[in-house]
Amino acid sequence: MQLWLIPFLPLAGAAINGFTGRRTSKTVQSAVAIGSVLLSFLWVVKTLMVLMPLEERYVEHYFTWMASGMLQVGVDFAVDRLTAVMLCVVTGIGTLIHIYATGYMHEEEGYYRFFAYLNLFMFFMLILVLGGNFLILFVGWEGVGLCSYLLIGFYFLKKSATDAGKKAFIVNRIGDFGFSLAMFLIVVVFGSLDFGTVFEKAKGMPVEASAGIITAICLLLLVGATGKSAQIPLYVWLPDAMEGPTPVSALIHAATMVTAGVYMCARSAALFMKAPIAMDVVAYVGLATAVMAATIGLVQNDIKKVYAYSTVSQLGFMFLAVGCGAFSVGIYHVVTHAFFKALLFLGAGSVIHACHHEQDMRHMGGLRKKIPHTFNVLLIAALAIAGFPLMSGWWSKEEILGAAMHHHPWMYWVAWVTALMTAFYVFRSIFLTFFGEYKGHAHPHESPWVMIGPLYVLAALSVVGGWLFKIPHILEPVFHGIVPEGHTEHSMMDMVMGTAPGFIGIALAYIVYVANPSTADSLKNSFSGLYILLYNKYFVDEAYDATIVHPIERSSRNFLWKVMDAGVIDNGFVHGFSGAAQNFGNLVRRAQNGEIRNYAAWVVIGVIFVLGTVTVLGGGR
Repeated sequence: MQLWLIPFLPLAGAAINGFTGRRTSKTVQSAVAIGSVLLSFLWVVKTLMVLMPLEERYVEHYFTWMASGMLQVGVDFAVDRLTAVMLCVVTGIGTLIHIYATGYMHEEEGYYRFFAYLNLFMFFMLILVLGGNFLILFVGWEGVGLCSYLLIGFYFLKKSATDAGKKAFIVNRIGDFGFSLAMFLIVVVFGSLDFGTVFEKAKGMPVEASAGIITAICLLLLVGATGKSAQIPLYVWLPDAMEGPTPVSALIHAATMVTAGVYMCARSAALFMKAPIAMDVVAYVGLATAVMAATIGLVQNDIKKVYAYSTVSQLGFMFLAVGCGAFSVGIYHVVTHAFFKALLFLGAGSVIHACHHEQDMRHMGGLRKKIPHTFNVLLIAALAIAGFPLMSGWWSKEEILGAAMHHHPWMYWVAWVTALMTAFYVFRSIFLTFFGEYKGHAHPHESPWVMIGPLYVLAALSVVGGWLFKIPHILEPVFHGIVPEGHTEHSMMDMVMGTAPGFIGIALAYIVYVANPSTADSLKNSFSGLYILLYNKYFVDEAYDATIVHPIERSSRNFLWKVMDAGVIDNGFVHGFSGAAQNFGNLVRRAQNGEIRNYAAWVVIGVIFVLGTVTVLGGGR
């Protein structure tokens, strides 16, 4: 089936724009960037049409990458239904975002460079999804981290953007260290990194009643996932990543890369099901992240920051589902979230474009009549994430709440309140942006159709996507025999309770920000301490700076630089050896002064020394 063509096409687009972009027009650059991803999407569709119904895993082996004793690691691509779902999301949503980006980035310098990076990201993300073993997955995993760094710091003359890029890169390396340790343990335990071999052996192993080697592997995999998918404690890079262009936020930090951790955990379901302690940790981390990020999102004023914390919170819901054993439900939310969150970010980009790069919602308002198309699509996205009945987010959220109730009832109620907060802060952004009086100074204008068109496609998917793509049913062959069948029936009361937080959150946001706008200031004054805590994001960044970053900087400056580098290495070794060599050279130079009588004296001294030595040695014998 030539699976290699799926990632190769975006790689070719990245190479063409990267090497020839300076000499081609933006029209050509756009055609190369969009065409490469569109062709990849079409090849995915063709491949899946041939392979369907895809009841079994299809593998293509190209060559052996490394061989050491019994360990054989090949460059293998594999497709099953889980891969198929991710391939469709990555290439389908990716194509729409590439089209949108041609309008959003049209006036930016480095246009060809942006699309070269974006295509390169697509290549690595597809490698990650197609990888038939942990090592190939890890290559894509590292590659998307690199591209994220390049794209977040795209505006490299802007210090906040370069700082955000470095922060994302460093935090992800911490998580990736855990992932690499997990792979070492997998080799020790299973003697292979191939998914088929590892998971088949794992099925025959007993469930660990207490923490064991499988639990250790799963917890280390979770460390990797917390970095890539922005979970506690490694979530801090994602909100800052909004310094990159908005299409980057939509593609990488909402629809694809940040869901890689969820995908990896779902792919490793055979391991996680043998480690219930690790599963509980996954659920706790996901739920805690969902709550924490949602509370922060309640008070942010930057429209992209609101949606960034929303992403962190929704990723927490996905991990909650995975930790409850509902792996297919977690992937279900990955798909529906890709629809409405890409729409939210791209819609926010349209607002920012309309308001001439203004991102503070306090300087907006009254935009629904000025940019009606953007208002329409953002309203649909907000309804979807709020869990409005029959919208895409409603379907997956209902399943997550059901899984939480089946696992631990208290988790259900915490998730229920978090869903209410989600509806509140998302509609807070809608009401602040589109209702009331316009408070800005620019003259807002609607975005061009090259941007609006993809938004309406995503809006349609946000409406019908959850019903059209019943992911749990689609993924049944993937998890059959690994995950026991869960509770799937929902009573009318369950549906009413699951829908209630969305309606309550929307109603509260309307009361506070439309019906009685002074309520917001009253609440802020009444709970000023809590407001300051939430507005400053629980001071987590400051705590990390005080306990980790600044001590490392001080020790690096005062000990590694001034003591070790300057004192020991420079003055001790480098300058010391160079000084000794210089002194020895000065001594030798005095002997080589060009005077013949001095040379004759040295010859006599040398002869006397040699004769004396011979005499002494001869006498000794």
